[in-house]
Amino acid sequence: MNTAALRIVRLANFVAPSSGGLRTALRELGKGFKEAGHDPVLIVPGERHTDCETEQGRIITLPGPLLPGTGGYRVLADKRRVAGLLEQLAPDRLEVSDRTTLRWTGKWARRARIPAVMVSHETADGVLRTWGLSENLSRRTADALNVRTAHTYARVVCTTEFAEREFVRIGARNVVRAPLGVDLVGRSPALRDPVVRAEYAREDQILLVTCTRLSVEKKPGTALDALEALVRRGRRAVLVVAGDGPLRARLEQRARERALPVTFLGHVSDRRLLGALQASADVCLAPGPAETFGLAALEAMACGTPVVASASSALPEVIGSAGATAADNGRAFADAVDMLLERSEPERREIARARAECFGWDTAVDAFLAAHDANVPVRRFVPGGVA
Repeated sequence: MNTAALRIVRLANFVAPSSGGLRTALRELGKGFKEAGHDPVLIVPGERHTDCETEQGRIITLPGPLLPGTGGYRVLADKRRVAGLLEQLAPDRLEVSDRTTLRWTGKWARRARIPAVMVSHETADGVLRTWGLSENLSRRTADALNVRTAHTYARVVCTTEFAEREFVRIGARNVVRAPLGVDLVGRSPALRDPVVRAEYAREDQILLVTCTRLSVEKKPGTALDALEALVRRGRRAVLVVAGDGPLRARLEQRARERALPVTFLGHVSDRRLLGALQASADVCLAPGPAETFGLAALEAMACGTPVVASASSALPEVIGSAGATAADNGRAFADAVDMLLERSEPERREIARARAECFGWDTAVDAFLAAHDANVPVRRFVPGGVA
């Protein structure tokens, strides 16, 4: 293992403008790399060129075009400019968080003899299915894509066993497991706020929340369908949707037409307010079927709120017995909500928090550094505390 400080250059596309799981993961991993004595540099697309030092290391933004219909996603489309920047930065390691439009960087790294890692933040076949492809066609297309990815990069990092399966299926031998994490200090049951709760629900109502990007692959409509099923059963339930995206107008129209008690907050930039909302809810809904980890759901659990997740995603592996899983339809999600609410509130909140405590960012940082053959810090154990 290389014990020297390494310049780890990270590339990412499809980073939400101001929030989202990928943005959170990039930030926390960068902070961890820097604290471990390495030199992380993050390259992402933006409206204009910027270059600044931050707590997560150096961040370089290159102008990238907006992708129509994605609600703000941009891509690093100028290969020549990106390649020139990589040559200038002279990385010791390359880490890529985009399995499609940036896959060419793996070949660049091989020519430059730089070890490169591809991070699988979603399953290829899962995303293709959400776009309407049949299961067989999605699987064949994903296998072809994954064979090329595994061949091009020195290692493929998967955050869960669920994400790893599609690479195991094609016989890839360079796959490593590295979980993501959650801020166990910034996300806590102590954020529960009666004032915030009262703003969205009465005392006799069930407060559901979903924190997700409102896009096709996230299937946010399932949350509305679950609410409708609960209301039809006579449950006094309300739903708060935190997040924005290209499906928002359509979802708002559906809620109006069906007279559903839904509040759409759009993007919530105040992280403490978002935490208070997560901590004050009774149940968090995570309907995305292609999720390979689910940071928003894990944040809710850290706040003491149990999660109902898609059985098609990796979240059953993450949430364990702290939540419930359901088929990808509203009735099944409503059944799972009812099942969770059969537990006493103290019990379900304690179990959720305990499960989240299994996923600290230190563990994630160490696993990612190991995937890079980079120096992993020796952490001091502090009984009852954090090293």
